[in-house]
Formats: sequence, C-alpha cells, structure tokens
Amino acid sequence: MTSRLAAIAIDAIEPRPVAEFWAAVLGWQIVEEEPDVLSLAPAAGALPGIDVVRVPEHKTLKNRLHLDLRADGGTQQEEAERVLALGARRADVGQGPDVSWVVLADPEGNEFCILSRSVQDLA
Repeated sequence: MTSRLAAIAIDAIEPRPVAEFWAAVLGWQIVEEEPDVLSLAPAAGALPGIDVVRVPEHKTLKNRLHLDLRADGGTQQEEAERVLALGARRADVGQGPDVSWVVLADPEGNEFCILSRSVQDLA
C-alpha cells in the first residue's frame, strides 16, 4: 500500500486573490469553495489539486516546500513576464546570479520557480 498526493496546500490571509492568481497561472479553475478553503484543479480534474487555505498570520520565512513550473508554449522569460503581469513579484531566497531558474512569489509571498527548460524542451 502507498499514498497518493491529493492536494498541495497554500496558506493565505486572503485565499480568493491567491486562488485566482494560481488558477490564472496554471490555466486551472476553482472547483470547490468553502469559507476558508478554495480548491483548484485542472479542467480534467486530475490530481493533485491545490487548496488555498485561510490562515491568520502573514508569511515571515522562506517556504520549506515550493512549486517548480515549466513554461508551456513559450520561453522561461515569456512565462516569467506573464506571471509577473498576473501579480507575482521577484523573490530573493539566496539564489546566486548564475542560477538557471527564476524565483518569484505569489501575491502573499509564497515562493515558486520557473525552470529554464520548457515543457516542449523535455518532449
């Protein structure tokens, strides 16, 4: 017997803007909404999904777990620009100037990376 990853939880003071940000970034949709939790999933409903959960405190430290994204249909630079326009901001988590990934943060400061190779580069 093993476990299967069902959802990734992202904490937020205001879940709706964070959920809408991630839905736009990933092309997903909000599929379930409770007072303190919004659940996102791709249109096909594949797992894992993302749950954006209301918490009372602001983020203060670097995430111990983060998402790594790959551009799908464009370059890393184009994807970073698109995601920045959706409300992300650049983040410094101690990465050096010569890393191949771009570190960004969502509207509440949760870090994530856009990797250098696109989905198409891996195909």
